[in-house]
Amino acid sequence: MNLLLMRVFLLAVVFAGVFFISPFGENNFNPAVSLVCGAVFVILVILVEFWVRRLETKSLLGVVIGALVGAFGANMVSMVVARMSMDSSTMSAAHILILIAMVYLGVICGVYGGKHLKWTPGSGFFAEDNIHKTNKILDTSVIIDGRVADICKTGFLEGALIEPHFVLRELQQIADSADSAKRNRGRRGLDVLEKIKSTQGVMVQIIEKDYPDVKEVDLKLIELAKEINGKIVTNDFNLNKVAQLRGVDALNINELANSLKPVVLPGETMRVFILKEGKEYNQGVAYLDDGTMVVVDNARRMIGKTIITQVTSVLQTTAGKMIFGRFPEESEGQNPPTQNPRMDRRIYERRTFAHDSVEGELENP
Repeated sequence: MNLLLMRVFLLAVVFAGVFFISPFGENNFNPAVSLVCGAVFVILVILVEFWVRRLETKSLLGVVIGALVGAFGANMVSMVVARMSMDSSTMSAAHILILIAMVYLGVICGVYGGKHLKWTPGSGFFAEDNIHKTNKILDTSVIIDGRVADICKTGFLEGALIEPHFVLRELQQIADSADSAKRNRGRRGLDVLEKIKSTQGVMVQIIEKDYPDVKEVDLKLIELAKEINGKIVTNDFNLNKVAQLRGVDALNINELANSLKPVVLPGETMRVFILKEGKEYNQGVAYLDDGTMVVVDNARRMIGKTIITQVTSVLQTTAGKMIFGRFPEESEGQNPPTQNPRMDRRIYERRTFAHDSVEGELENP
């Protein structure tokens, strides 16, 4: 309601001005034409108002600064034009056109330039916008790991993926290794990198930047991240810590995987495949699809079968998460194992991978 009153007030002021002031001169004064011109002027002002209301604060600030700079530039250009020999009417038209053109250019530059204004305490509005913070530098280990390709498909990694030439050189050396295991890992890394490049919406940029004075690849990655103000994507625990100490942001794929593991609370039931015997008496050990170890009491005799166990506690260790459960002996008839040997065999083959670091935690649960 207040906004409507302001618009009515603007219309009334403009109508009064064009009626009493006679903007086209007393000899050419025509009330109808003056009122129509005033109405058009008010409509243009209201349209500009609608446009300004949709702008962000940073863009609005850029518009104000751009308009002031444009008006100042128009004044400077008009001083030069005033020295030319022109008719008075032509001179006035030139001044108006120069003012409109310069203010327009200043406003347009302010709209797009204002998006890069960022307030930082102690630095003001013209602080660095950290455009390169979205750049991600891929480590050798994370490329060989391969999970980063699946993450790229989901679109969670924004910005360009930077692949330094010295990392490609290290991958090639691993792929040409005489050791068959290293050779397979290197070739897998090259295949994963090619898979990432072919992913739609993902931009991979290979740069030739190198640091001859730095020998280790990890330290080269840190120096490159400092130079382009980017982040390192890795699953190397040591590189992650060193990068943090050097003031470089690092994204650890293992930390992301741990944060995405399903939350299991004591008292819940879950279906697991008992893979082997545990360290303690009458214990059975199972693994979830993400590699989480499940220790089940009273489940030693159920090795090779799928059972339903009740979670008793969850232990978070430095090596990962361990879940403890119990298989109730008294309700064996109500909790039968899976009798399908083919399904048990498939589950057994799927569980064959086990984390030795997690298994060591069973010594002191």
